Amino acid sequence: MTINWQEFTPIASLIGGAILGLSAVSLIIFKGRIAGISGIVGALMQFQNTPKDHYLWRILFLSGLIGSYQIYSILFGATTIEINTSSIELVIAGLLVGFGTRMGSGCTSGHGVCGLGRLSTRSLVATLSFMTSGFIVCHLLLNWIN
Repeated sequence: MTINWQEFTPIASLIGGAILGLSAVSLIIFKGRIAGISGIVGALMQFQNTPKDHYLWRILFLSGLIGSYQIYSILFGATTIEINTSSIELVIAGLLVGFGTRMGSGCTSGHGVCGLGRLSTRSLVATLSFMTSGFIVCHLLLNWIN
């Protein structure tokens, strides 16, 4: 594996990670909630089970995720996103991610960022499972394709 030095952005990545960590800590301190995206979005979809006072912070949090890209684009220029797959494959991938999120009791952001920060054993096992599975699948697909 080699690093494409023109695309390598350690400072931007460090700043982004610090902002992500700050937002996760802020949500825990001010709302007592974990910044797991699947849980935040999932609760917005469950109208009857979500307390009414939870909607505003969830919508604001998700707006911040989306809006941060807009701010980044204004400051540093838009990034090019290229998707080389069909809509059907994207839908199937989304459903599989949703299924895995439910099966794993949370998503990578919830377990990896927030759970590990809270020293959760369950999140450590989940994150190791996510990463190991990702490494294996990536290795197999890259070797299968080449």
